[in-house]
Amino acid sequence: MIFKIEGLNVGIANDHAGYDLKVFLAGFLKDNGFSVYDYGCYNSSSVDYPDFAHALASHVNNGTVDWGISICGSGNGINMTVNKHALIRAALCWNTEIAELARLHNDANICSLPARFITNEQAMEIITAFMQTDFEGGRHSVRVAKIPL
Repeated sequence: MIFKIEGLNVGIANDHAGYDLKVFLAGFLKDNGFSVYDYGCYNSSSVDYPDFAHALASHVNNGTVDWGISICGSGNGINMTVNKHALIRAALCWNTEIAELARLHNDANICSLPARFITNEQAMEIITAFMQTDFEGGRHSVRVAKIPL
């Protein structure tokens, strides 16, 4: 079970390969009291992931949502796309340790998932680890501040 951070809004976007995992995770998050904003896609028909990735990243950038989850087959394409936005620090997470380090050291604000390489259970554990880990700050703050151009 994931704990709810009061008032936290989570955005989620996917391509066709990530549709089923998105539906599962959105339900998991809603069941745990989170507000979930779905930026598509809305079925498993082939689509172009950038169309949905840009919508998610824009809403994380402007504060409509606090954190994001992006999902495609490998996680790579959608992760590359969301990271084109200046305030986004998206991390491709395939296990809980990577998710924890993405938050702890990089203050990641979008967790990108490789739908074809993880199970629903693993995705739930990854998202839980991501959301339960706080940014460590300190020496990492200086590095994170250097990321945007």
